[in-house]
Amino acid sequence: MSNPIPVILDVDTGVDDALAILLAVRHPALDVRAISCVAGNVDLEQVVTNTLGLLTLLEREDVPVAAGMRRPMLGVPRDASYIHGENGVGDIDLPEPGIRAVDAHAVVLLRDVIMSAEHAITIIALAPMTNIATLLLMYPEVVPRIERIIFMGGAVGQGNASASAEFNIWHDPEAADIVLRSGVLLTMYGLEPFYRVACTAEEINQLRAASSPVTSTAGALLSYLAQTTVTESRVQEIGGAAIGDAGAVCAAILPHSTHTRRAPVAVSLLDPLTRGRTVVDFRTGLGAGGTYTSHAECTVEVVTGVDANRYIDTFKGALA
Repeated sequence: MSNPIPVILDVDTGVDDALAILLAVRHPALDVRAISCVAGNVDLEQVVTNTLGLLTLLEREDVPVAAGMRRPMLGVPRDASYIHGENGVGDIDLPEPGIRAVDAHAVVLLRDVIMSAEHAITIIALAPMTNIATLLLMYPEVVPRIERIIFMGGAVGQGNASASAEFNIWHDPEAADIVLRSGVLLTMYGLEPFYRVACTAEEINQLRAASSPVTSTAGALLSYLAQTTVTESRVQEIGGAAIGDAGAVCAAILPHSTHTRRAPVAVSLLDPLTRGRTVVDFRTGLGAGGTYTSHAECTVEVVTGVDANRYIDTFKGALA
């Protein structure tokens, strides 16, 4: 087996971030070097508490966690407690944290871990990209030390926070714009694969009934999502739930089961109807005025399809 991929998780720990953390920390293909926290699904303090509780559940108190940006670059924070519950993790009681966050800002922790690593680091960004954009602005020397950023965010088509925009990008469009323009190699895991990778009601019940506290917690989180997303037509099975952000972790683990297409991606910043929308340009011909962008020069690989069954098997296998 090849050496595990060194990764940093950037999270706003709600329900599906929690699923992603469980998968990333448990799967042998990944070496989680640090977790940086940012406001998003819930406020920053709750994100940190949730993240530390999950690491305590996983008995991985060795993974450093740091608190980062508590608000977007412009505008006010707008949480997603309507989906994730008041505490961000479906109002499930996680273990009392047995560790504390490190005494450093998350952006500093990101810089230190990236610059001290023997090999380039992959960042799996599962939240508004305020921490990541701040890192790239403050410490541009990290850019050549980043292998790639796999980010859960955006959509080719319909959004979820609004008709146009996916939540993570909508929460801080300016940060997303900075990251997309950074020149770092990017993989965009948008809403299309996000909703396609889902556990059935039967699989959720099996996870929830497991004797392992880690597995049963994953089942409880998915069961909560199955209730709060019951009207989401993009989740095909009644009683099922998408593993969401955990799918972006699967994209790091299973590159050969992840289909991408290179394309320019931009973020709408001004129009209130489209603010936060990711504009993905899949055109191959000339546009108005004869303009044309060479896709070969673009740094964004947009996930267009995944082997959903293999993703789910990998997710369940890591928890077993």
